Amino acid sequence: MIEQSGTEATPSFTVIKTYGGSVVYGPGGAYGPRIQQDLQLVLLHSGAMTVEIDKVKHQVPPGHVVLLKPGHMENFVFADKRETWHRWIAVSVEPLDGMVINFLDSLPLFIPLSEKMNQLTDIIRSLQSDGVQQDEEIIRTLGRAAILLYLAECSQGNINDRKHPSVLIAKEEIHKRYAEDLTLSSLSKVTKHTPEHLIRLFRRDEDMTPIQYLWNYRVKQGIDLLRSTGLQIGAVAEQVGFKTSYHFARTIKRHSGKTPSEIRRESYNHVIPPG
Repeated sequence: MIEQSGTEATPSFTVIKTYGGSVVYGPGGAYGPRIQQDLQLVLLHSGAMTVEIDKVKHQVPPGHVVLLKPGHMENFVFADKRETWHRWIAVSVEPLDGMVINFLDSLPLFIPLSEKMNQLTDIIRSLQSDGVQQDEEIIRTLGRAAILLYLAECSQGNINDRKHPSVLIAKEEIHKRYAEDLTLSSLSKVTKHTPEHLIRLFRRDEDMTPIQYLWNYRVKQGIDLLRSTGLQIGAVAEQVGFKTSYHFARTIKRHSGKTPSEIRRESYNHVIPPG
C-alpha cells in the first residue's frame, strides 16, 4: 500500500525486527549466493563491491548505500587487492504488497551515503550491543526510519540533476582514481573544459575547487581505512593518495581534530557475516 502525504508517496510496511552489523572482507573476498529475506541497506565505506542480483551485476562505488529487497538471489564479490569494509541494516518486514514492491523497484539501487544514514546505523548498532530488551521496539522504529531516509534521499538526489554534468564527471573520476596522482589538468581533460572553467563550475556546485574536493575525499577514505583495517598508518596514507605519512597525519588532524592514532583507538569493528 502507498500512502499519500501531500505530493509525496510513502510505502506502507510493517517492521518485525531490525538488526545491524559490520564486516571487513580481505582482498578477493566473496559472499553468496543467498536469497535476500529482508529490506537491507548495505553501507559501503571502503574497498569495492559488485553485487549480482538475479544474474545482473551492479558495481557499487565506495561511499554509497545499497537497498536490497526480499526474494532476490544475490552474490557479492569484493575488491581483489584491498580490504572492503561495509556495514548493514537489515529490516525484516511482513510480506510487501505488489504496489509497494513496484514502488521500491522504481528507486535507484544505490545512492551516496549520507552522514544521517551513518548516524542511524551507529545508533542501531549501539542499542543492539547494549542488549536491553526494552530497546527492541526503538531499534525496529529506527530500522523503519532508515528505509524512509533512503526514500527521502532518493528524491533529494534529484539535486544532482541541477549540477553541471562536468562536475559529476569529475567527481566520478575522483571517486575511481583518488589514490592516483590526479591533477587539475587531468580532470580538465576528462571533462573537456579548461582548468579555470572547471574550477568555476566546482565553486558554484560544490563550494570548493576540484582539488579541494579530491583531498577531502582522500581524507574521508583514509579515516574509513583507519577505522576498518589494521594497516599501518603509512600504508593507509599510500593507499589513499598521500606521498608521506607525515602529510597524511597533519591533514587528518586539520580536518578531524584528531591524529590517525586517536581515530584508530576510538574505533572498533565487529567482524560478523552479512545479515
